[in-house]
Amino acid sequence: MRVLLLCLPLVMAAAPAALAQAMPNSLQMTCTQVADLVKRQGAVVIGTGPNLFDRYVANQGYCDNQSVTTPAWLATSDNPQCFIGYRCRNRYLHGR
Repeated sequence: MRVLLLCLPLVMAAAPAALAQAMPNSLQMTCTQVADLVKRQGAVVIGTGPNLFDRYVANQGYCDNQSVTTPAWLATSDNPQCFIGYRCRNRYLHGR
C-alpha cells in the first residue's frame, strides 16, 4: 500500500503531459503537411474540428483483411478538398 501511495504523485504528474498530446488537426496544417504526415506514419488519427476525427492510412496494408481503402479528402488550412490518403472501410458494407 505504501508503494502505491508513493507512486501516486508520479502518476498524477505525468497525467497532464499525456492529456496535452493532441492529435493533429487538418485545419491547422497545409495540404502538403497532412498528406506527408499520413505517408510518413502510414496510419494516423487526424482531427477535422471539435470532436471530429478519423483514422487515415497511406495504403491498404494499414487496413485489416475485411476492409478496403477509399480515397479521403480533408479540409486543410490552404485547401478545402485536399487528398491526403485513404480510410479503411468494411468491404461488405461498401459493396466491394
